[in-house]
Amino acid sequence: MPRNQFQRMIFALITVVITVHAYVFYSLYVINGGMFMEITGETGVIAAINRLGGVPVFGSPVPIWAVVLIEFVFAYTLEVLLGSPLSFRLASEVFDPAKTNPVIFETAIICATAGIMCPSMSLIASFLYYDYQAGFNILTLLANWLKLVCFNFPFAFFSQLFFIQPFVRTVFKLFFVRKPRSESEA
Repeated sequence: MPRNQFQRMIFALITVVITVHAYVFYSLYVINGGMFMEITGETGVIAAINRLGGVPVFGSPVPIWAVVLIEFVFAYTLEVLLGSPLSFRLASEVFDPAKTNPVIFETAIICATAGIMCPSMSLIASFLYYDYQAGFNILTLLANWLKLVCFNFPFAFFSQLFFIQPFVRTVFKLFFVRKPRSESEA
């Protein structure tokens, strides 16, 4: 759908802005919310995070807005440098873009992107949110990474396929797709 490098960057920007907010919410509330509330004795996730002083990143608490910003930088960089180019290449190896229905080809790109970005961002998250206070163990890090991939991949796949990408494509079309002029307008 994006036709040039500028459009690809804007498409990635819109995607990552929406996706990072969704994943931070998912990670803090769904995956870790119960643990935060159990540790602090609070009855709400935000209250528990506030009592902890923020979300532990590299062992130090940071506010939620900083978590969103940190994850945005990593996700946007990965999407532009790795996710988009590789997912298009993978989809092109399976389907010929010129002969394949655009919906099928776009679906293949979305699936490939989820398959690339989910393990990559989960690995980064494993480093960011590792409990460094307890000491570092590479096997624990790898186990945490595998756990995050197992939690995140179904969410990544289905949210991208059915919600985020259709919304992003609709927004993108509003800004970049010009409607052909009819003969009566010419």
